[in-house]
Amino acid sequence: MKRRVCCFLLIFLFTTVSIPIKNVDAAPIRVDAVSAIAIDSATGTILFDQNAHKVIPMASTTKIITALVTLQYGDIDRVVEISKNAASIRGSKVGYKAGDKVTIRELLYGLMLKSGNDCAIAIAEGTSGTVEKFCEVMNEFAVSIGLLDSHFESPHGLDSNSHYSSAYDLAIATKKAKEIEEFNKIVSTKLISGEEGIEFTKQFNNINKLLYSEPNCTGVKTGYTGQAGKCLVSSFKLEKNEIIVVTLNCVPRWKESQRIYEYVKDNYEYKKIIEAGEVIGDIKVKGKERGIPLVAEEDLIFPVRKEEKIVKDIVIPNYELTTPIRTTDDIGILTITNELNSKYAITLHPKEDIEKIGIWDYIKYMINKDE
Repeated sequence: MKRRVCCFLLIFLFTTVSIPIKNVDAAPIRVDAVSAIAIDSATGTILFDQNAHKVIPMASTTKIITALVTLQYGDIDRVVEISKNAASIRGSKVGYKAGDKVTIRELLYGLMLKSGNDCAIAIAEGTSGTVEKFCEVMNEFAVSIGLLDSHFESPHGLDSNSHYSSAYDLAIATKKAKEIEEFNKIVSTKLISGEEGIEFTKQFNNINKLLYSEPNCTGVKTGYTGQAGKCLVSSFKLEKNEIIVVTLNCVPRWKESQRIYEYVKDNYEYKKIIEAGEVIGDIKVKGKERGIPLVAEEDLIFPVRKEEKIVKDIVIPNYELTTPIRTTDDIGILTITNELNSKYAITLHPKEDIEKIGIWDYIKYMINKDE
């Protein structure tokens, strides 16, 4: 019974409803960046888009994916030895020496707060054995979470012809990373010399200026190279939610990231589009005279621009389901689409369990059906 949604590709009922919401016009803005985006961290809904899918270098914002992969697959309390390769890497460094023994946890702070390229190499070697193998994992993981415009040749992001991403991909990667409590803790830290009774060998202060100038900023990562220019991925609290802002090749990155945040804050509001338990539709059941209602499991809180039209697309099978049916079965899909064509989908479930129909009940149903 589970995952009946796969059948929708063959036969389905499709309903579209447009819902205008609120007043006041919200004029879009342009920012001084080659590429930029803002998304809602919970749903991934696009709130601002300026060439967001343009494939370009992204410098040290690469380290978001490095940290994400490490937190997904590695034991961050294990100790690794800094290699000559890590100690001699060019660009921004924490300053570890070959032979130093450091925890992955400390290296993650050095990676995300100080943008240490030596930390990136040490993490890659300590997690996968070699930088090359770690990059293979990065690329495989990127595809698995839907980063289709990205390719990684290093864990640090120094310029390379085959190392690139897009503002959209970086926003989606950050959304995924922010599902991890430890990631949020690291990127929002301003100053640290240890964690949970563990002393670090070095003290780190965060170079993300927005953490100090904007009270609602919660991270995430800076970046700069000659080819990529100045880059910034940042996150901001908004009501009870959070938005992610990316600016790539943006000289005034602090100001423009703040502008995008202010634009979203001034022009969007979070609306309860669907309530938990709300009946969205119904579906026929073989052996039952009446269909069963389909409901959403939880509230759907969605960011809506003032005077924006939200489109609801409901997809449910138009054939009779067979019993038994459980409230955990995925029966339908409700998709919300905003005016930037950004989509968010939730599954629909039966409101109640229905046990298997007995043979006599089914015969009675068929007789009544023919009358």
